[in-house]
Amino acid sequence: MPSVQFFEEDITYKLKNKIKVRQWINDTIVAEGFKLQDLTYIFCSDAYLLQINQQYLDHDTYTDIITFDNSEYEGEITGDIFISIPRIQENATIFKVPETDELHRVIIHGALHLLGYTDKSPADKKKMTEKEDYYLAKRLFIS
Repeated sequence: MPSVQFFEEDITYKLKNKIKVRQWINDTIVAEGFKLQDLTYIFCSDAYLLQINQQYLDHDTYTDIITFDNSEYEGEITGDIFISIPRIQENATIFKVPETDELHRVIIHGALHLLGYTDKSPADKKKMTEKEDYYLAKRLFIS
């Protein structure tokens, strides 16, 4: 049975409207022609995500998200997505958007990575942002 799970590491954070967020994520995956298997979001501190960044990616920088693709079969999505809540909060302030909007953007950003979208080049980043905007517009029912 497909699932989207939410956990916390090194922080206390409760995601609002989990059932609707799960459905939105699944709807996004299906709309892109994939099947959801198992997707885990881990909300964590800056220090926790920095440690993962150093250990697994050999990067010594803070980031808002790290996505690990654990899919075994083409067309099926399985992965772990780590999100720094302090980065989300800071970015929401910088970009002058509600924290929930920034969190949802990063949540769907991680799913889009698992769906094959990248953001390394300017053209890829533009396409990723367009997809984020498109799917964010579909989650209007989540507050």
